[in-house]
Formats: sequence, C-alpha cells, structure tokens
Amino acid sequence: ILALVTMQTLFRAKCFRRLAIPGSVRVLHKDYRTVPPQNFTNYESMKQEFKLEIPEYFNFAKDVLDQWTNMEKAGKRPSNPAFWWINGNGEEVRWSFEELGSLSRKFANILTEACALQRGDRVIVILPKIPEWWLANVACLRTGTVLIPGTTQLTQKDILYRLQSSKAKCIITNEVLASAVDAVASKCENLHSKLIVSQKPKDGWGNLKEMIKHASDNHTCVNTKHDEMMAIYFTSGTSGSPKMTGHSHSSFGLGLSVNGRFWLDLTPSDVMWNTSDTGWAKSAWSSVFSPWIQGACVFAHYLPRFEPTSIFQTLSKFPITVFCSAPTAYRMLIQSDMTSYKFKSLKHCVSAGEPINPEVTEQWRKRTGLDIYEGYGQTETVLICGNFKGMKIKPGSMGKPSPAFDVKILDVNGNVLPPGQEGDIGIQVLPNRPFGLFTHYVDNPTKTASTLRGNFYITGDRGYMDEDGYFWFVARSDDIILSSGYRIGPFEVESALTEHPAVAEAAVVSSPDPIRGEVVKAFIVLTPDYKSCDQEQLKKEIQEHVKKTTAPYKYPRKVEFIQELPKTISGKIKRNELRKKEWETI
Repeated sequence: ILALVTMQTLFRAKCFRRLAIPGSVRVLHKDYRTVPPQNFTNYESMKQEFKLEIPEYFNFAKDVLDQWTNMEKAGKRPSNPAFWWINGNGEEVRWSFEELGSLSRKFANILTEACALQRGDRVIVILPKIPEWWLANVACLRTGTVLIPGTTQLTQKDILYRLQSSKAKCIITNEVLASAVDAVASKCENLHSKLIVSQKPKDGWGNLKEMIKHASDNHTCVNTKHDEMMAIYFTSGTSGSPKMTGHSHSSFGLGLSVNGRFWLDLTPSDVMWNTSDTGWAKSAWSSVFSPWIQGACVFAHYLPRFEPTSIFQTLSKFPITVFCSAPTAYRMLIQSDMTSYKFKSLKHCVSAGEPINPEVTEQWRKRTGLDIYEGYGQTETVLICGNFKGMKIKPGSMGKPSPAFDVKILDVNGNVLPPGQEGDIGIQVLPNRPFGLFTHYVDNPTKTASTLRGNFYITGDRGYMDEDGYFWFVARSDDIILSSGYRIGPFEVESALTEHPAVAEAAVVSSPDPIRGEVVKAFIVLTPDYKSCDQEQLKKEIQEHVKKTTAPYKYPRKVEFIQELPKTISGKIKRNELRKKEWETI
C-alpha cells in the first residue's frame, strides 16, 4: 500500500497559444537555481520507475491518508501539517493527518446518518477555499458517495442543471448560494439533504459547523472497488450543455501519483500551494490527491480575488516549496513589482490550465531564479505530457509524455504519424486502458464512444512530436475557450446572448488577451429594432445580461456587432473563420 503513497498529478488543460509580453528580457536571474529532482534521476528513469499494481479494492482515504496517519504516529513523517489554511483576516487552521482523519470521519457520519446517504449516492459540493471543502472531499471518499464539485460562480440556472442532470441527493454550500439552491430545490426530486457552512442557522438546512461539533469520529471507511465511481466533474463542450466526466477511485487516487511524484516532485517535507478554483478538477489534483499521495502539506489561502501583493506576501512569509498556478496568474505577477520580496523556501514552480508563453517564463526566471514547469492534460485525464525537473525545457513545448500514458500523434484513420507531422493527440487505450483516464461521460454513451479511434483515446487537440520526442500543441479540434484557466463552451454563452431582445444571432470564439491568455469574444447580429441604438451602451447591457444569465466568468469581454455571420452551405456558423481573424495578427 505504501508504494501507492509514492506518486501522482499533472494537469494541463487544452490549448497552447503563445502571446508576447512586451519588454521581455532573456537574461537569467543572478541567483538562478537548478534544483535537482527528489524522486527520480532523469526522464528515462522516471518512465521506468512508474509501475503500479491496481488492487481490486482501493480507497484513497483508507489506503493513503490513514496510512500517513499511522506513519505520523510512528514518527516516520516530518512535523509538517497535512493541511495548512489561512485567510486575509488573520485566521489560520493547521491539521495533522490524524486530525484530518478525525474530522473527516465526523463529516462522513453526518453524510450517512443525518443525510441518510448510501454508497453511490451523489453529493454536489459548491464551496470556496475553506477547510470544509477539503473535509467534504475526504468524507465522500470514506462513505463511497460520489463527489460533484462546482465553482461558486455558478448561477441558479447552472445549479438547477447540475442537480437535475446528476440526480444528486445532497448539496453542500454556503449562505451565499443557499437561496439559489432553495429557489430550484422543488424542481429536483432526488434532492433531500442540504448542508450549509455558516455561522447562522437557516431553515431547511443542516448547519455543518454545529453538526460536526457533536458528530462521532467513529466511522469505518467503505471498501470501494478500484473502478467504482468516485467523482463527477462537469466540463463544457462546444455544443450542448456541460457533460459529466466520471472518475473512479483508481483513476485519480492512483493515477494522479504521476503528478505528485514526478511533475510536482513532492516529498513529505514539502508545502504545496495550488491556487485553482475549488470547482475544477485541477483543484482536486493539486490540492488533494497529488500532495497527499506524497505525504506533503496542502497549503491554501482563501483570497476573495487574485491579488499579486497578497501572493507575494504569502510566498515570502510561509515555507511554501512548490507553487502551482495558471499562466494568467504568472502574467499578472510579472507585471507587478516583486523587488522587495524574497521567496526563500520556494524551489519548484509549475503551471497548468492554459497556455503560458516563453516570455513569461523568462521574466519569472529573471525575477525569482526559478523555471516554470508546464504540463498538459484534461479533466478526463491525469498528466498527458509535461516538463520535468532535470529535463531540458524547450520553450513553447508541452514537454514529453507522462509515464502514465503512451501518447502518439495520429491521422484520421488512427495510424501513428512520424515526427514533424501534425495530427490528433491520442492516448493508447487498447488492449489495456490506462487507469489514469476517466471512466466515461455519465449518461452519454454516444459522446463516450466518439472519443475512441482504433486503439486510441482522442484528446480533441492537434499537435506534433519533434525528433527529440517533445510534443508541441498546434490547435484545438473543438471550439472550447480557455480564459484564466476556465473552460467555456461557446454554446452556453451564445444561448445566453440570444435571450437578449437585441440579439438576432451570435457566435462566440476565443480572442487573445495579454493577461488572461484568451477571452470570450462575441460576434453579434442585431435585430432591426436595435440597429440604431448607441452601440457602446448596448454592448454593456448585453454583457451584464450574460453575467446574470450564466456564470459571470463566461461573459464576453469583447463584443463586435456585424451584419452577418459566416456560415457553411448547411447553415452552420464558421467559428474557426472568426477565430482565425482574431489570432492571425499574433
């Protein structure tokens, strides 16, 4: 079992477009630090060392977290906390693995007793970065209930869709979103339990803070099979509503070992800070499974918004050794004054979730003396390709394949292409399906089947491999927009736009942005009654409409009014043509 504790995550979402940062300096920091890997010797040794036997039964809480508790009690683990949380008001929480275990067992008893949940029942958790989010993750593992995380930016409409689609029996949220849940609860026949994280009681809701004070920590973890459903992540597509991506106990609990051991290069002495939103799979990977597989400390800072000064102060004040954030965050950081800060403990920086251009990594290296190691993956996978310590970094490359997967470039017939030829990025899944891959799209067999081509899972991205075995991203095969690490499906935004009386037709594509990498741009054909209106005022009104209709992060930051949309003969909108015009000047 303890062999399982020696591995783990990487995720890097789709798209690797490169944006230039003005005034970049190609000079190494005078204190440039090349930190050797802690868990492997080189790339080839890493590939050889990654071997895992998949047991018939596996549960991350019992087989990993509780094992670290035993090692902690035996004095075989550093005095690092397992969990370390702060906020901007001076509050601080530190838990050992033993304390994490005790509190999560109390939470587990609440789910099984007060909420009457059984193994396999689904639980939606919509919480910000507060300690209860981590307890909910572990409690679901212990009870065998299926965790469904959601971002706190979800609207009432989003929440209704997720409750109805997932048939969730329980929802856990805070007082900010409780009223939105109450407004739709009557339309959700499966929902029978509501838990709120609040200092005040609320009618119809169980108050988690009070309940956990009185709950027993005597709980026996369920004996889950390795391929049993563990979590569902809603992920946006190019058409239709978000789809449900299912992961098993082994796909994350074991599969993410490649991220923690090799990409993040963690040990029990490390303190890992990942800034991802709790609603996304990346947070599960780098704020739960990857660090805890390695016995490292999970660090969390509850910030109302991403603010460079707070990031700098935190990295300076706390002994954070590994920092993970989206390229958007790094872009913001290098544009701020860092001269008065020293990150004495920091030794490894990683980036995932969207593209990062070479100029940003050079500026970061110049100011901190550290490289940024990028990785590529999806909600459906663990790390697909990555840049690892001790490996030459080719700026702009996704790096080399993760040891968890056999990655190839394929033609339309599923044949492997030679180096230098562009094709679809695929992962071999036959005859043996890798355990770091999602199980299926829940209740969507057609979509699940569409991801297979011959013996390969098709990622939906295009790229090529060079003569040295490095993979290079070329373009997405679909129209997903990645803005500040958020995946946004055009269909959702277009649907919201067309609900406005001024909008006759709309097409949504990605558009370059120096901070966010890319943002949502809407091309709108106006209805006759609105063509003579003040366009600037109308633009703001439409943007506000989208913010209220769907999640705020999805609204179009750029709007262009046009006479007609480019279409195919069959009447389909040519989004690729609109997108090409946006990016052709880069």
